[in-house]
Amino acid sequence: MSLLERPAGVPAVPLLGPGDPPPFTVHNPHGGSPFLLLADHAGQRVPAALGGLGLAQAELDRHIGWDIGIAGTTRALSARLDAWAIEQTYSRLVIDCNRPLASPTLMPETSDGTAIPGNAGLDAARRRQRIDAIHAPYHARIATELDRRHDAGTPTLLVMMHSFTPAMNGTQRPWHAGVLYHRDTRFAHALLQALRDEGDLVVGDNQPYSVSSTSDYAVPVHGEGRGLVHVELEIRQDLIADAAGQQAWAERLARIFTALQPALLAHATA
Repeated sequence: MSLLERPAGVPAVPLLGPGDPPPFTVHNPHGGSPFLLLADHAGQRVPAALGGLGLAQAELDRHIGWDIGIAGTTRALSARLDAWAIEQTYSRLVIDCNRPLASPTLMPETSDGTAIPGNAGLDAARRRQRIDAIHAPYHARIATELDRRHDAGTPTLLVMMHSFTPAMNGTQRPWHAGVLYHRDTRFAHALLQALRDEGDLVVGDNQPYSVSSTSDYAVPVHGEGRGLVHVELEIRQDLIADAAGQQAWAERLARIFTALQPALLAHATA
């Protein structure tokens, strides 16, 4: 049985209670920019019903709980570009909104060596509950906006905003940023060159991660699935851990994106 199907006899019990925030926040909903920003791992909240997943707050504050600094960076970039942006509210440990529903890391039992007690042995009903409460409405809101823009003839340049930990599994990562892509390189190659041309950055080409249809959701579904010009951007977390770093990167990216916009729009309308 697919995870998209609810088991027979299993009630659709809502996960989010009256004290829980909604699964996403849209910023600058009437923004006029062609850029559209997604922050799948912006938040670190856990629904009250899940009891913190059995983790101390210090664990949720680590990189395993969210993409540190990306919420503030995305908001600042949205303001500078006048771009529509969405940030997801809940911790990636509750459900990872950049994973397909069949992914083994959709609701991980361990992350970077840390056991997640609240994810151990989840049955189909509890998995479905999280999908219905968080993953599905978040991506439905993105799809609604992309449909609206398509119907209005508004071009879209899609950016998936992420951040990465400076060290993983005991290995230091030298990159300041990484440009990620799958089959479509139109935005990615232009951004990779522009970032390297800055002269003060070490930029990864599909590093520290790469994208695939089995490990990622946003690029295959919202980007490639719609034929949109798109890119996934990773920024090292120590560079955007505070407001000054977030503003500096937003300023840098706004300048670069604005310079790239004419060529990217030419791709989008070709």
